Amino acid sequence: MPDQPASLAMNVVLHDVTPESWPVYQDFIHAVDTLGRVPLTLLVVPDFHHQFHLDRFPDFRNAIEQRIARGDEVVLHGYYHHDDSPLQPNPVNWFMRRIYTHEGEFYSLDEMHARQRLEQGLELFHRYRWPVAGFVAPAWLMSRGTQAALRGLPLRYTSDLSGLIRLPDWQRLDTPTLVWSSRSAWRRRASRHWNQFRLRQSLSSPLLRLGLHPIDMCYREAVHFWLETLETLLPTRTALTKAQWVNRCA
Repeated sequence: MPDQPASLAMNVVLHDVTPESWPVYQDFIHAVDTLGRVPLTLLVVPDFHHQFHLDRFPDFRNAIEQRIARGDEVVLHGYYHHDDSPLQPNPVNWFMRRIYTHEGEFYSLDEMHARQRLEQGLELFHRYRWPVAGFVAPAWLMSRGTQAALRGLPLRYTSDLSGLIRLPDWQRLDTPTLVWSSRSAWRRRASRHWNQFRLRQSLSSPLLRLGLHPIDMCYREAVHFWLETLETLLPTRTALTKAQWVNRCA
């Protein structure tokens, strides 16, 4: 295990970045830009729900290229971000794919189908000349087939809820993650308390990940929490992209 960097760091990660969600994020991105040098990690979906293929949205692609020029990182985030594989007849599979989330695109794919979607996404990003070092599965759910496919691709890392994972050797770099569940009032209240607790518990962690979703931007209390947390952390932590952190740990 390589030595961890001495200085404390954080990732600011925007999930589900698509032509549909990009306008929703704009006010937050502007607010972050006013705080100083805070590179963002953008989890971009190539064809969100089969409806927003990036080829059809040149303005969105131009906006992403401007963010890359500012120092942001683009990460492949699934391909469709929608679980369209056949359900398997067991309770665990049904719970994970219909109760826990409907977005677990890579939860049940075998190695061949996972590799096909991963290669398709990477080819698209390479055609746009977007540097890409990482892959994050929707809902952080990966089948064994997906894990096997990732080991054979030219990527430096993937991640799940508990940490970053260096490829191809699957070396885990455990990192606390703050993330909200914003779909109901009681979930938002619980998220605030849970994330405040997690923040207190993670003060000495070398890396802290802030995982934001488009729905967070719809609720003032969630946006306030994220901006307040950033302002609190910036004096003591360096904002890095995920790729920059993985490079530090090489």
